[in-house]
Amino acid sequence: MAFKDEEQAKAYWAENISLLFKLLAVWFIVSFGFGILLVDVLNEVRFFGFKLGFWFAQQGAIYTFVALIFVYVFKMNTLDKKYGVDE
Repeated sequence: MAFKDEEQAKAYWAENISLLFKLLAVWFIVSFGFGILLVDVLNEVRFFGFKLGFWFAQQGAIYTFVALIFVYVFKMNTLDKKYGVDE
């Protein structure tokens, strides 16, 4: 990576870390919040024949994690282009 100056490098990493924390927050909310804390409330709703709380605990968190990987790749490619450090 070749940044023009130190200020640009700091701005890049600040945006990178901000994005990372946002995505981790989404993953935490879905996996821990929906799968453990709100499981009783969500179990009142059916999703493809399964209780929604059970579905989030078993499948939803995994699907969300995979989706977040693709979101991260897309956003990081955009961020790299913005700062001129793309491949």
